[in-house]
Amino acid sequence: MITILGPTASGKTPLAAALAAALPQVNGTCGGEIISADSRQVYRRMDIGTGKDLKDYHLTIDNSPTISQSAVGGFPADISVPYHLIDIAEPGTKYNLFQYQQDFYDAYQDIVSRGKTPILCGGTGLYIEAVLKGYQLSPVPQNPELRQQLEGKSLEELTQMLCNLKQQNGSHMHNKTDVDTCQRAIRAIEIEEYNLHTPTPKRELPPIDSLIIGVNIDREERRRKITRRLKARLEEGMIEEVQNLLAEGIPADDLIYYGLEYKYVTEYVTGQTTYDEMFSRLEIAIHQFAKRQMTWFRGMERRGFTIHWIDASLPMEEKVRLILDATHI
Repeated sequence: MITILGPTASGKTPLAAALAAALPQVNGTCGGEIISADSRQVYRRMDIGTGKDLKDYHLTIDNSPTISQSAVGGFPADISVPYHLIDIAEPGTKYNLFQYQQDFYDAYQDIVSRGKTPILCGGTGLYIEAVLKGYQLSPVPQNPELRQQLEGKSLEELTQMLCNLKQQNGSHMHNKTDVDTCQRAIRAIEIEEYNLHTPTPKRELPPIDSLIIGVNIDREERRRKITRRLKARLEEGMIEEVQNLLAEGIPADDLIYYGLEYKYVTEYVTGQTTYDEMFSRLEIAIHQFAKRQMTWFRGMERRGFTIHWIDASLPMEEKVRLILDATHI
């Protein structure tokens, strides 16, 4: 397997799609298939805010300024790269790491069984590390008594409680990027409390051997791209997307639970903030999120993973060639 990771706005998905198309064909079809490693792109109808950009999976070689025929192995002009673990859950549900691990392994086995190369691509470091290392997890039930005890505590108080529990458990199982609301923090505490007092049954999901490619984007360029992309998504209908989800009957608190775009846009739509406040706070939050993503990836290196970093500013063809050379394909 090949893994492509990096912070938001680094260009991971277009690179993964170009790489999938460049791998040797299997039975006349694209040689690689992408498994998403994004904790929010699993949700249907949450498209703009999660940055699915499904058009990135369709390559039109003749019209592309960055991808040549040689970069994709002489494929026809139009290539649709298969992808997995996008649009598999309903908004309002709480998709979790345990479910992701199961779904990933099913997709992985399916791709390998057909002679294709799986390409894991995304920025949710916890999901990536869990499947590469083969974390042994079990489903954790809700604890109503604990939730009642935690109700009303501030995010800072909850975060400190979570840190203390993680120290007791020796746990690296929760990413700060997933604890940006009180709801998320309470769920993380619930899981740590359960694991502290309940032996986790072993599961037969082995670690996955993977070449790991990190897309390294200059910090200032990343900031520029984040701001530019945020403006574009708001113009493309991100506010209307949230309004439609609320109109479906999805509670505002459930959307806020998903964090970032859904948190701040929901607060704006429900009259809690002004447009300018929403934009400013969301922009800052995405910058902070990207920084925490890089902190997680550097932590992966300290925990024994080898990440081969490539410059995001390189031409697409050169990035693809560097990865192919590293895979010896």
